[in-house]
Order: sequence, then C-alpha cells, then structure tokens
Amino acid sequence: MLRHDGRKNDELRKISIEPGYLKYPHGSVLITFGDTRVLCTVQVEEKVPPYVAAKNNSQGWITAEYALMPAAGLVRNERAGYGKATVKGRVYEIQRLIGRSMRAALDLQKLGPRTLMIDCDVIQADGGTRTASITGAMVALEMAVKKLTEEGKLTENPITNRIAAVSVGICDNEVLLDLDYPEDSHAETDLNLVMTNNGGFIEVQGTAENGATYTGKQLDEMLKIGQKGLEKLFELQKQALENLK
Repeated sequence: MLRHDGRKNDELRKISIEPGYLKYPHGSVLITFGDTRVLCTVQVEEKVPPYVAAKNNSQGWITAEYALMPAAGLVRNERAGYGKATVKGRVYEIQRLIGRSMRAALDLQKLGPRTLMIDCDVIQADGGTRTASITGAMVALEMAVKKLTEEGKLTENPITNRIAAVSVGICDNEVLLDLDYPEDSHAETDLNLVMTNNGGFIEVQGTAENGATYTGKQLDEMLKIGQKGLEKLFELQKQALENLK
C-alpha cells in the first residue's frame, strides 16, 4: 500500500538533523520529520532541584519543557502565560515523557550536581512532535555532554544509552510507521515507541481511538515496524554527531 505522500507502510518521512543550530546553548538541534520541525536545545544549570538534592546531593538531573510555537499550525497557538493561556495537560504529559526518556540515557551520578535543561519548541507541527522532540533532544544532549567534558566539568562520560522515538499507528486496518497529521487524525490506534539503541524499551504508549481496539498480533506488528524505524533513526543521530567532529 502506498500512502497519500507516496511512502510505504514501514517507511519514515524524510528526516534531517541539523546540530549546532543555535550559538549559545551547550547543545542545539533542528530536527525535521517531514513537515514537522522541532528546535531542541540543552542548557546547563550548576545546581539541581531541591527535591533531587534532598535524596542525593551528588546526583545530577535532567528536566524538559515542550511547547508549540504560535505559528506551528494552521490556527495560532496562544503562548502559555499570556492572557488566559496556561500550560495544558497534554503539554505536561509530553514534557514529562521527554524528561523520563532523556534520564534513561545518562548515569545521573556521573553527571554530578548539575541540571541539564532541555527545551523542545515545535516551530511547525504535522504529527509526531513528541517523537521528533525525543530524537532531536538526544543529539542535543550528547552535544552538551561533549562540551561539559571539554570544559573540564565532567571526568567520565555519563551517557549509557542513545535514545530515539517514533510513532506507529493503525489506519484503515493497516499498520503505518511515522504518522503525519492527516494519518494521525483518523488513526484507529496511535502508538509512540521510545527505545534505547541497545534494544531496551523506555515507553510504549499505545491507545485505541474512537471505540476501536487492536489485537496482540497488531501490537506485535506495530512494535516490529517501530523497531525497524528506530534503527534508521539511531543511524541518523550517529551521522549528525559524527558530522560535528
């Protein structure tokens, strides 16, 4: 089956990862999944939140924020904090997912008592914004660790895994990889898969929509196609970081 944009069911959209997109952060990446574009940055704060310090004052921390920029979609998004706009529950869910995923990439003890602050700003949204954010944030995170090492602030590499994420779904009873917005908006099932490059699962978010259900066989197929897509994403991350050398 060919999709509306000519892709096969198990084919990713055209993806690009542009590291070093901004001058000032310790790490920055512009990542593109088709028409979805996300700016991922990592900045460093030489302290940890009080609740982290209370448990272990030598451990580091990673936190994330996520936002849709006002012009990211067809209709303007209000900025949180302006007028009546507030941070929505969906935004909290996504930024917590990004933070959890990135914390699985590092040995926080080796990071030391500092916080890596990740910002994922969606400048154009066409489906898969959370998976693009995670995939891009990982590259920005590795850039930040490299810079901290060059500055003499890290003596050991804290990175234990590389993380990436991809969406999979069922549309018209067909399992599709990396859904864009038209596909996602009418999918019977939407699944987001976050994994390490060593094959470890971090998150499997799979939800049936509009009264539909999915079978164990379909779940197995979604995981299989998702893992195939992640192999390609890990290779693209690696290439982006190698291009910095």
